[in-house]
Amino acid sequence: MIGFLIALLSGALMSVQGVFNTKVTETTGMWVSNAWVQLTAFLVCILGWFIAGRDDILSIGKVEPRYLLLGGVIGAGITLTVIKSVDALGPAKAALLIVIAQLFVAYLIELFGLFGVDKEPFSWRKIGGLVLALIGISIFQWK
Repeated sequence: MIGFLIALLSGALMSVQGVFNTKVTETTGMWVSNAWVQLTAFLVCILGWFIAGRDDILSIGKVEPRYLLLGGVIGAGITLTVIKSVDALGPAKAALLIVIAQLFVAYLIELFGLFGVDKEPFSWRKIGGLVLALIGISIFQWK
């Protein structure tokens, strides 16, 4: 149950962050805004490291495969694309499409066992859920 609640909180925070970042970008520009987001996230992580625990920083050098270390680069790409989509579509439409893309890619990762994730069998039920979500987006956007 706690995982469910954390996921709901995560989705809510992503929506609020997308709007905040888009508004900051209107004043500062894309790269200043994105850098600010990444810098403040870094500072919060450093503070959390000091407060909650002192994992060995050098253990980052032991991560294998090395491409897994690209999370920060992907994070900067996420910030950029969320800002652009919220600006172009508005928060609700952007969030709907972002969630659909997340579901689709997450299912492909599970289906093919990518990036060390356990491989899951194909499921028509999950495909049906994705189709239903796409229908929901169509209804949501219908004027």
